[in-house]
Amino acid sequence: MVGTIGRADDIEFEQKQLVAAQAAVQDAKRNSSLNTLSVCLLVLTVLASFYTLYFTSDLVLPFVLAGVLNLLLSGPMRFLNQRLRVPKPLAALLLIVALFGLVGAIGAAISVPASGWISKAPQSLPALQQKLSFLNGPIHAVQGGMKKLQSLMDQTSAQQPGVRTIAVQQSGTSGLTSVGSSILVGTRAFLGQMFSMLLMLFFLLYEGDSLLRRFVEIMPTWADKRRAVQIASEIERNVSLYLATITVMNLLVGSLNFIQCWLLGVPNPLLWGVLAFLLNYIPIIGPFTGIVVYFFVGLFVFPSALHALLPPAIYFGIHLMEGETITPLLLAKRFTLNPVLVMASLLFWDWLWGIPGAFLSVPLLAVFKIVCDHVESLTAIGHIVGGPEKKKRRLGSSLPFSRAAS
Repeated sequence: MVGTIGRADDIEFEQKQLVAAQAAVQDAKRNSSLNTLSVCLLVLTVLASFYTLYFTSDLVLPFVLAGVLNLLLSGPMRFLNQRLRVPKPLAALLLIVALFGLVGAIGAAISVPASGWISKAPQSLPALQQKLSFLNGPIHAVQGGMKKLQSLMDQTSAQQPGVRTIAVQQSGTSGLTSVGSSILVGTRAFLGQMFSMLLMLFFLLYEGDSLLRRFVEIMPTWADKRRAVQIASEIERNVSLYLATITVMNLLVGSLNFIQCWLLGVPNPLLWGVLAFLLNYIPIIGPFTGIVVYFFVGLFVFPSALHALLPPAIYFGIHLMEGETITPLLLAKRFTLNPVLVMASLLFWDWLWGIPGAFLSVPLLAVFKIVCDHVESLTAIGHIVGGPEKKKRRLGSSLPFSRAAS
């Protein structure tokens, strides 16, 4: 009798365990489905955000540029307002006029020599081809391969000759009109974006602090208020330091390249110094483009291709000295970013917004890391975005924060 009762208890206990296990399996399946749904929703949200940023770039990009310039000018703005007692509207207006007055002066100074080089380029092409005659063999081989590939594609395509002829005739008759209209449309869009950026920058300098104060006031808890203030202050401190540091270093790079062009006898050295200054704002791709440009300038100026290698070689040496030694020492203690993610950010924002996106790629990645470091659920992502800690000094020389990592 006792044995029967014991077996019944064991069976009941096993049934309860089986039910509990089935319930646990069901809960696991439900949680797994919820996690999968959450991931899918997150991916769709990110894709929708990028889609919106791509198609609203004319509206969003001026505001982002204004925000970054506001971080750069926040220090001078406080100096004018708090130390010199200049009213905020007047101080903001003075900073904007000074910044874009300097940009306009540089543009006016280099526009004439730049147009002269562009006008002389067609006349110098025969001499350039003669200096690069040693590349004729590889170029002809590549052209032959491209022609064969094109012929194969033409054979497999089902294009209609009549439609192609009509398209060619129409393009020949309306080419000039389309070019002129595209220039007018592009100029109008650029001026509109510039006006939007200046207007937004003025109000950010004038009322940016009060906007942040209002945002902090609506935070529900004291911890949230403190976190918001920490994120805002760290973003301003690090990004403004980054922009100020690379601006000073780019001025140094531009000045050294101006001196080297002047010493080597390259015409219009101011033009090439300003070009080196501007290109150095874009990580990796900018200096590489500068090396190529300096090489072709050397081909136009010097008698041989070997002699033309001197300006880009000096340019590369200056970039190594600045980007691999000086800038990492200035910025490595403040902020580090993963070089791989910096390169990915550069390519992505360049594809999304073009040259302005390439300029904004590092500041935007820095802002993303700062936000991740202060949000508990995103700290793992912030750790991934950050540069290596143990090898920071050694790897910092490979790609600095101003160029890639720090």
